[in-house]
Amino acid sequence: MPDLVVSITLFILALLIGIEVIGKVPATLHTPLMSGANSIHGIVIVGVVIVAAEAHSVLSYVFIFLAAVLGTMNVVGGYVVTDRMLEMFKSDKKANGKDGK
Repeated sequence: MPDLVVSITLFILALLIGIEVIGKVPATLHTPLMSGANSIHGIVIVGVVIVAAEAHSVLSYVFIFLAAVLGTMNVVGGYVVTDRMLEMFKSDKKANGKDGK
């Protein structure tokens, strides 16, 4: 039981520290941080594959499947959001009349 209490306490402390750190990120750093978060989520998917090699019960298969799906959604969604944010900084040559024709 004490291990469970320690684990829950560490989780709550990590959650509070994470919220505090993310809340102070300026808007100019948001895109580079999203790219870094995408790579971290890619590492999470590699971890899911490694843990899947040791799975032996139906419950562990269910949790591995959920972790893989949610991790993949995070990676894909992060790259979609980052791509959309970077599109805002591209100039539209056709709107400026410089399409080269």
